[in-house]
Amino acid sequence: MPEQRPGNRPTLEAVATRAGVSRATASRVVNGGDGVRAHLADKVREAVRDLGYVPNPAARTLVTRRTGAVAVIIAEPENRIFSDPFFSRQLRGISKELTAHDTQLVLLLVEDRSDYDRIERYLAGGHVDGALAFSLHTDDPLPAITRRMGMPTVYGGRPGWTDGATGTAYVDADNRGGAREAVRYLVAQGRERIAHIAGPLDQTSAADRLSGYRDVLPEADAALVAEGDFTAAGGARAMAELLDRCPGIDAVFVANDLMATGALRVLRERGRAVPAEVAVVGFDDAEAVASIADPPLTTVRQDIEGMGRLMARLLLETLGGGSEERAAPRSVVTATSLVRRASA
Repeated sequence: MPEQRPGNRPTLEAVATRAGVSRATASRVVNGGDGVRAHLADKVREAVRDLGYVPNPAARTLVTRRTGAVAVIIAEPENRIFSDPFFSRQLRGISKELTAHDTQLVLLLVEDRSDYDRIERYLAGGHVDGALAFSLHTDDPLPAITRRMGMPTVYGGRPGWTDGATGTAYVDADNRGGAREAVRYLVAQGRERIAHIAGPLDQTSAADRLSGYRDVLPEADAALVAEGDFTAAGGARAMAELLDRCPGIDAVFVANDLMATGALRVLRERGRAVPAEVAVVGFDDAEAVASIADPPLTTVRQDIEGMGRLMARLLLETLGGGSEERAAPRSVVTATSLVRRASA
């Protein structure tokens, strides 16, 4: 590629002249527009390569009305995001899909409620074309913010807000069905006192997994359910609470793998053999956690990275690629499966 020095950069006019087309045709090809015959588009792309032409980002934005960037908003504090492999896997999937479509990922974190003012100002500033958001709680202000400004948004997880909004796009796993499969597996093993460590119940994933548990065990004692916070420490606290309340527990379904590792630690400390005395099943199949747990964790697998890619794909589809037309938002619920290891 020719060296580009200030004042000596090839122009779009130069590309058009070399390709033997009009400037408007060259612009449509460079900016991803439609309506250019294939052989002419090939000539323009060849001229771009030969001349080393690089589009001016500001001018390209004016033409395409696109910034080429997407905000990824995670409604959790930084220490959660960088300690839970769920987030890194979902971000990896999002990043792969956006990179494949030459789109920049802009990460926005939420430490506390005051951060939403900063996020709203950023989104309103026209820096991104759309947003991907996950780990939202039921009272999260973000959906109202993005709707108010008409920002195309895809959510990770079934929406939990009930303000009458329609047409919300999201990607989620079959949390309720996966939970049912886990609990049925424990029942089939002959377990009779099956407890549940739930995630924070202001998140739909945790609420749906609790519902799946209750689908299978509708008569279960309320004392067999303890609420955690999706962290290992939270799982340990909930397990200790359950053992103090119900020492006869012989199995526990835990709403994510990190909490399951905390539960396993408490069971070891209390001298309860896993799975001989207490079987443990998690949810996620985060390999960095499940396969190195002691013992390795039986868990419900959701395709976390694939869900991240799907979120990005749905948003790009909604944005309409290079066209002015936006696709109607749609949602996807992905299947789960039980992965059997040594803990149950």
